[in-house]
Amino acid sequence: MTSTAAPKSGARSAQPEHLGHVIFIAAAAAMGGFLFGYDSSVINGAVEAIRDRYDIGSAALAQVIAIALIGCAIGAATAGRIADRIGRIRCMQISAVLFTVSAVGSALPFALWDLAFWRVVGGFAIGMASVIGPAYIAEVAPPAYRGRLGSFQQAAIVIGIAISQLVNWGLLNAAGGDQRGKVMGIEAWQVMLGVMVIPAVLYGLLSFAIPESPRFLISVGKRERAREILKEVEGDTIDLDARVTEIEHAMNSEHKSTFKDLLGGSFFFKPIVWVGIGLSVFQQFVGINVAFYYSSTLWQSVGVDPTESFFYSFTTSIINIVGTVIAMIFVDRVGRKPLALIGSVGMVIGLGLEAWAFSFDLVDGKLPAAQGWTALIAAHIFVLFFALSWGVVVWVFLGEMFPNRIRAAALGVAASAQWIANWAITASFPSLADWNLSLTYVIYTVFAALSIPFVLRFVKETKGKALEEMG
Repeated sequence: MTSTAAPKSGARSAQPEHLGHVIFIAAAAAMGGFLFGYDSSVINGAVEAIRDRYDIGSAALAQVIAIALIGCAIGAATAGRIADRIGRIRCMQISAVLFTVSAVGSALPFALWDLAFWRVVGGFAIGMASVIGPAYIAEVAPPAYRGRLGSFQQAAIVIGIAISQLVNWGLLNAAGGDQRGKVMGIEAWQVMLGVMVIPAVLYGLLSFAIPESPRFLISVGKRERAREILKEVEGDTIDLDARVTEIEHAMNSEHKSTFKDLLGGSFFFKPIVWVGIGLSVFQQFVGINVAFYYSSTLWQSVGVDPTESFFYSFTTSIINIVGTVIAMIFVDRVGRKPLALIGSVGMVIGLGLEAWAFSFDLVDGKLPAAQGWTALIAAHIFVLFFALSWGVVVWVFLGEMFPNRIRAAALGVAASAQWIANWAITASFPSLADWNLSLTYVIYTVFAALSIPFVLRFVKETKGKALEEMG
């Protein structure tokens, strides 16, 4: 499932009267990204309550939190094939149903295994949304607006993260600062997980208001319907028959890359595939998802009041949005590689300061004031520099760096490596933090530092190069 190639006749713009409709379509599809961000990070507000309610240790707790990532990997791996068989819109609707069911099940679990199962269901929906949203937008957007409309997905993800933390903070306040306090007759953490029903239902409803991808319609022989949708999104000044023929030609000439195409070189995969895997692994091994899955727990472990810890989780997510906007502005101006290097340096500083601050003993259950403020500011610095660099740049690199003949398969392998690395960090953090929180952050700092020579030595700039130039 890949996007249509850019037209040979040059970029075409949607007419002004069509652009608003196209923006609505892209925004509706990006609701999947919003749910991706929301569902990924909403668990942050429930971690300590789950530990207390089910009386489990850090290792078991980590598995409940991280198990959703298994669903993510499966959903991402299968979404493309599902969408090619039944269509992009039907795939969105399945994802919306899974998000809804997961939210209800997670809010009303019978036992720990039950909660873990619903986490996997939600993860599957996240994986589907992570693939379907960008692919659909790329296939529907007019070529002249494809890049800007494609950025809706990443923007929606970081907004979803921020809204989930704001909702968690509001519900914690409503429960008197107790994650297990009662709100609407059930414990606050259950409501936190259940609130996702609202955007999930909205996503499902919006999917009925947007058209199917012209590319999919052409693939199943519905040329006339494809012409109608192309007219909706690109206007009637284009030669619709020529446009349909162009899409057909692009689809017929595409090389369906397979896993075998990636093999070669001295170390199993081709070198460029290892570079993609390296980018994915470094993106996760700096510990970014600790900030989104465990930040409330982290701050409470060093003596921050629960309500304040939830507020700091929200402010961190706002910084994440700011950094993402900066990346979207500068990724085509500065270039991918310089932005990645700037981000790595900033992350080393932020993570190093956190490691230093957490090395001090707690006094009356809290970090000393100077170290406490240093840790808080450093955490925001880390998230800012990650968001303005690796958070966006890695996905841009992965979409551009591979030769055409292996792009789809290589991107799949690199994305799978990212989910696996995400799982490794998420599953290990609680036990590592119990062992030594400061040294845990030293480990993340080392990976951030190692990413600098990795980028300098192995990563080639892709800014301004046609995809056909990647060899």
